[in-house]
Amino acid sequence: MTGPAASPKCHFASDNTAGICPEAWAAMEAANAGYAPPYGDDIHTREAADLFRSVFETDCDVYFAFNGTAANSLALASLCQSYHSIIVHERAHVETDECGAPEFYSNGTKILLTSGENGKLDVGEVEKTITRRSDIHFPKPRALSLSQSTELGTVYSLEEIRAVCATAKSHGLRTHMDGARFANAVASLGASPAELTWKAGVDVLCCGGTKLGAGVASEAILFFDRRLSEEFAYRCKQAGQLASKMRFLSAPWTALLRDGLWLKHAAHANAMARLLADQLAALPGISLHREPEANAVFVTLPPDAAGKLRAKGWVFYSFIGLGGARLMCSWRTTEAEVAAFVADAAEALD
Repeated sequence: MTGPAASPKCHFASDNTAGICPEAWAAMEAANAGYAPPYGDDIHTREAADLFRSVFETDCDVYFAFNGTAANSLALASLCQSYHSIIVHERAHVETDECGAPEFYSNGTKILLTSGENGKLDVGEVEKTITRRSDIHFPKPRALSLSQSTELGTVYSLEEIRAVCATAKSHGLRTHMDGARFANAVASLGASPAELTWKAGVDVLCCGGTKLGAGVASEAILFFDRRLSEEFAYRCKQAGQLASKMRFLSAPWTALLRDGLWLKHAAHANAMARLLADQLAALPGISLHREPEANAVFVTLPPDAAGKLRAKGWVFYSFIGLGGARLMCSWRTTEAEVAAFVADAAEALD
C-alpha cells in the first residue's frame, strides 16, 4: 500500500509560481483606497508610465495588459498587416506557447521561423529568411521578434541585439522584443534598459512584470516609436485588454520601478539560479545543458531520478529535444529551497 502523494512543490516549476511581492502588494493596497477614474485615467497609471519613461530615458508610449500573450500579440499586430510576416526564432514563446494568438490578433499575419544556437536569432539566418522571396505570392516580412531572455535561458548581448536589429531595419522591418524576463537580462548584463532596447534598435518592448512579483499578471507595452502605437488603445479595447480598474495593473509597477526594485528582484533570481546550477552540477549523474545566464537552469538527469523527484512532489518541466529539466528561480526563491531540492536530487540519484 502506498502513502498519500506528496504536496506539489512548485518552487522551481516557473518563476510565475511565486506570489505577489510585498512591495507590489502594498502598492495595490494603496491603490485600493477610495475611488479612482477608470480605464487608466488615474494617478497610479500616470505615475507608472512616467517611471517607465524615466527608467528607459525616453518619452515612450506605455500601455498595460493582463498577460504576456496579449501584450506580444497586440504589439506585433500593430506592426503588421494581414499579408505581412513576422520573423521569430523557432523556439520563441510567440511561436511555441501562445496558441496562435499573434496570427489571430493580426488577422492572419504569418510567423516565419528561423534558427540559431541557444535559442537566439542568427543574423545570417535572419537575412536568408528576409530575402528568401520577394514576390507577391509570399507574405512580405515586416517585423522581427526576439526574446530577452530567451526560452532557453540565454541572454542576447548588447552587440547581438544591435546586429539583429540592424539587419531587420536594413530591410525595412520593425523590431519587437518579448521581454517577459527582460529585467533578468538587464541584471545579468549590467547595461541600462535604454541601451538594451531603443538605443539598440528595438521599436517596441513587452516588459514582463508577472515574474518579478507584480500582481494580476501585469505586463507593460512600451512603444519607443510613438507612431507605431497610433490607435493602439482601440486595439487593446477590442481584445478585452482595457482594464476598467487599470490602477491594479499599473500600481505594482510604481513599486517595482522606484529605486530599482525590479532589477534587485531580478538579480536575486539570477543569483539563486547560479547557486542551484553550481550545487546540482556537483552531483554525480547531473550535468548542465549550459551555464545559466539569467534565472533559468537546464539540467540533464537520469529519468529514474526525475521520476523520484516528481514523486517527492517537485514540479518541473522538460523541454522537447532537450530532455532533463528546466528549473526556474524567482524573486522569492531562497537558499533553503535550493538546498532542499538539491538534497532530494542527491537522494534520487542513489
